[in-house]
Amino acid sequence: PVVDSLRIALAQTNPTVGDIDGNAALIRAARAATDAHLAVFSELVLSGYPPEDLLLRPAFLDRVEAAVAALAAETTDGGPALLVGAPWRDGGVLRNAALLLDGGEVKSARFKHKLPDYGVFDESRVFAAAPPAGPVSFRGCRLGLLLCEDMWSPDVAETLSESGAELLIVLNGSPWERGKEDARAALAAARVAESGLPLIYVNQVGGQDELVFDGASFVLDPDYRLKLMAPSWRPATVESRWTRSPEGSLVCAAGDVEKRPEGPAQTYAALTVGLRDYVEKNGFPGAVVGLSGGVDSALTAAVAVDALSPARVRCVRMPSRHSSDHSLSDAAECAALLGARCDTVPIEPAHAAFETLAAPLFEGRPPDETEENIQARIRGALLMALSNKTGWMVVATGNKSEMSVGYATLYGDMCGGYAVLKDVYKTEVFALARWRNADRPEGGKGPRGRVIPENILVKPPSAELRPDQKDEDSLPPYNELDDILENLIEDERASAEIVAGGHDEATVARVRRLLYRAEYKRRQAPPGVKITPRAFGRDRRYPIVNGFVRAE
Repeated sequence: PVVDSLRIALAQTNPTVGDIDGNAALIRAARAATDAHLAVFSELVLSGYPPEDLLLRPAFLDRVEAAVAALAAETTDGGPALLVGAPWRDGGVLRNAALLLDGGEVKSARFKHKLPDYGVFDESRVFAAAPPAGPVSFRGCRLGLLLCEDMWSPDVAETLSESGAELLIVLNGSPWERGKEDARAALAAARVAESGLPLIYVNQVGGQDELVFDGASFVLDPDYRLKLMAPSWRPATVESRWTRSPEGSLVCAAGDVEKRPEGPAQTYAALTVGLRDYVEKNGFPGAVVGLSGGVDSALTAAVAVDALSPARVRCVRMPSRHSSDHSLSDAAECAALLGARCDTVPIEPAHAAFETLAAPLFEGRPPDETEENIQARIRGALLMALSNKTGWMVVATGNKSEMSVGYATLYGDMCGGYAVLKDVYKTEVFALARWRNADRPEGGKGPRGRVIPENILVKPPSAELRPDQKDEDSLPPYNELDDILENLIEDERASAEIVAGGHDEATVARVRRLLYRAEYKRRQAPPGVKITPRAFGRDRRYPIVNGFVRAE
């Protein structure tokens, strides 16, 4: 029979890849928190997203299917039915599935049609695509089910509309990057316009390796009006209430529309969530940060404190003969403002010992970057030793500008389990630091007010590995460098185009050369939060041996 009203809960959870029992517990908790007729979860919520090559293990798929059967059996209790995402074996192939669990069984299954193979995605490697299918019937309503990428083109929504769907429901594992919110909203509106149907969009939250998911699940009506939106960056279960209009179509009542963070607040939230979940889901008790007195390590420490709390962040100052007094005092003040422990370990004894040990090997050769790198590697060895002894994870402090041009030392300042600023250009590092001094992220565990000393924000950046060293001795000014890098990396522009845009030809050529020469370093860098469309790693896969870029 056709129903006059329907309550559908949008359940955005923070699943962990591979933790099938834990993810099933999240589903149960969200189900218990609502009296809706149906609770809708995100794409592959049961396995965690993205499960990658876990899907090649039959034992993993067996566990997923057992968990599905257990959840389905629980739907005989009179509580909400469940719409969950899970990998599903179907006639000898593996599908990315949306499963409707109701009345004690898997009532219906719909499979993903569009399998993305760009950027961080390579789903056709593990899943088989399915043809578009019609809607499923639930409580007298015809629900059109789409899985993430299925919303990014018209095919599936068109099939659903033509076959009688009354409501589109999209299960998503949609990683956040800058500008993603607007892209999602535009595509959802396009599917609504083409089909004339309202749309429910459910996304997950949390961090998984380099990816972060912002939640912000929502409902659009056929006039593209936002009827409700769940919070960003935290789990939530929000209920949408549907009634039938006199014409028979489903209408969603207005609900709460949570305000999304914007600009630096959004990026800072992404960094915090990414680091928090990497530490928490891997079971580290806390984080170690080498605090130099520069802006990168200061911002890294601030993000770590906001993610974990001051008690779970340990800062270490490691001065050398070239460290300035102001850097030492700035680092100490930063740790004090954050409320984090700060140890001091001078590296001069180790530095002098290395010079003595290496003297016969370096005989007749003048000092150069070799001696500078030794200092960075001593510091890296100390941080990793502290990590080994305590179990706390080292957070690398390098930014995207440095990683782009190789202005970082392998096995030195690149040491760490996670590089939270890996996808953040230096100019944005300063902007984020200033934002954090004026504000604090929602749910942040650090103190309110200024946490980064003003002197750190106004002094010229320096690695302090030789007397009076400044970054601009070796690199163009960061505002110029970052613009060139964005042109090369995010936009893949040729050098001539960048020069035509106002940059010096020799500078562009030099930056381009440094970018491609440093690929081998980036391959050995720790993972870090993806915030741009072209993060280093799976987004940008350049070969190390590369004759084209040398000849271009």
